[in-house]
Amino acid sequence: MTAKLWSRLQWTAIPVLIAACSSATAHAPTSLKQAFKGDFLIGAAVNEAQITGQDQRGDALIESQFNAISPENVLKWEVIHPQPGKYDFDLGDQYVAFGEKYHMLIVGHTLVWHSQVPDWVFRDDKGNLLGRDALLARMKDHISTVVGRYKGRIQVWDVVNEALNEDGSMRASLWYKIIGPDYIEKAFQYAHEADPQAQLIYNDYNLENEPKRNGAIALIKKLRTDGIPISCVGLQSHYHMDWPTLDQEDATISAFAALGIKVAITEMDMDVLPSAGPQPNADVTLNVEKNAALNPYANGLPDSVQQALARRYADLFRVFLKHRGTVERVTFWGVNDAGSWLNDWPVKGRTSYPLLFDRNGQPKPAYNAVLRAASEAPAR
Repeated sequence: MTAKLWSRLQWTAIPVLIAACSSATAHAPTSLKQAFKGDFLIGAAVNEAQITGQDQRGDALIESQFNAISPENVLKWEVIHPQPGKYDFDLGDQYVAFGEKYHMLIVGHTLVWHSQVPDWVFRDDKGNLLGRDALLARMKDHISTVVGRYKGRIQVWDVVNEALNEDGSMRASLWYKIIGPDYIEKAFQYAHEADPQAQLIYNDYNLENEPKRNGAIALIKKLRTDGIPISCVGLQSHYHMDWPTLDQEDATISAFAALGIKVAITEMDMDVLPSAGPQPNADVTLNVEKNAALNPYANGLPDSVQQALARRYADLFRVFLKHRGTVERVTFWGVNDAGSWLNDWPVKGRTSYPLLFDRNGQPKPAYNAVLRAASEAPAR
């Protein structure tokens, strides 16, 4: 080949290469919600500062990266219904308006839970525990009022949260002790009556462990046999670097898919810090004394751990993508590392790194690894 011909071929090929590169760049996903479009929604739990516009950096991330939101606390009983006969809808209204502003799926969290419920809910004016009928009346009033206020605006509700023990038996909460096991059925019934179009979810942690998962399967089967409109189970997904295994995750989603029920990953984060207390666990009442050995990365996360976190997230997202006909949504419990609850649970004041964005709102290697997992997935 002559030098003249080679030169001509080079100049002919350059525009083609530039066009190809430009096309690839144009189609490369620039956000989580774009990367998983057609697979499942990508959500984040938002806090009061983000809802009220005080965290502009966080709000920019929410708008650019996510298409679903959940409230960390503003719809929990202690916030929205703090006293008998007194509702405070200020933050709840702002939360819903925030989601509508950005055209997001809006999730309600949570209607019936054993935590973050004022003690008055379960007692009369003399301090005695209520009877079954009285507590059911309070439950119905709360659900009807809250769900009814946001009917057609909040599309998904976590109706009952964490009703099971680790062995799959029913947790002996005051809801259970006073009303009985059918308190779950009643909660779903009241929510459906308040908004027949809303998707209703049972939400819990550690369902990747077979005994607890079997308890959830039995619960869902009974609810559906009784005609209760439950169509989705929420896997909270407060994960660790070594739990659950990918096989456990795969088996869990498959088990619920076999019931004909959808799955939402509702509160995902990844704890890279040493375990404190019994694990795996997501019991908000757990409180462990501060210990320097439990906070090894106070000055920053080593690159080796960053890379391991990236691989871990990518591997789990590959499992979610495998089940994209069943998994409807993946929601992270927080927007960036600075706002994660794991900085204060179960040990206050730790420096945790559980999410895809760092304390400055910058993407971590895990973010890029998750985007690559999406791009490498088989065609939709």
